[in-house]
Amino acid sequence: MTTPLLTPSDLQAYMQAQGIPGKILLLETPTPTVEIAAQVVSAQPDQIIKSILFTVDEEPVLAIACGTAYIDRAAIARLYNVGKKRVRLAAPETVLAVSGYAVGAMPPFGHRRPLPTLIDARVLGLATAYAGGGGENALLRLDPQDILRHTQGTVMDLSCPPSETE
Repeated sequence: MTTPLLTPSDLQAYMQAQGIPGKILLLETPTPTVEIAAQVVSAQPDQIIKSILFTVDEEPVLAIACGTAYIDRAAIARLYNVGKKRVRLAAPETVLAVSGYAVGAMPPFGHRRPLPTLIDARVLGLATAYAGGGGENALLRLDPQDILRHTQGTVMDLSCPPSETE
């Protein structure tokens, strides 16, 4: 695994400096899957949200969706008025370079630089969500509205059935 540049402590400091409420939960065990994360924090799997970095013509774009959802690359392509093949999942090295966090630990904000952010509307329907907390043993518990307020993200329908992801 690639060594992250930023840690849960960096995320906590960022949140304090920006006045973003939420709590970073430092866990006894890694949470490599949505199901395991949900069990560890006694939440529903849809409350675990994922922050996935894509590139659109080599430019990073962050997509945030419920952990059980599949992200529709075609929806991202339509938004940016490009073909679906120009929307690619970012390589782990790119995720680390752009965000400062390793794949699987990336929070919805607090990256090395601000990122254009797309938020699935279903995420905003949650009262409480758990996102990457900056480390493999950390989750961030927060109100999804705080993600929208802080990122000024674009709210859209990002989810699709698994058969439509490719």
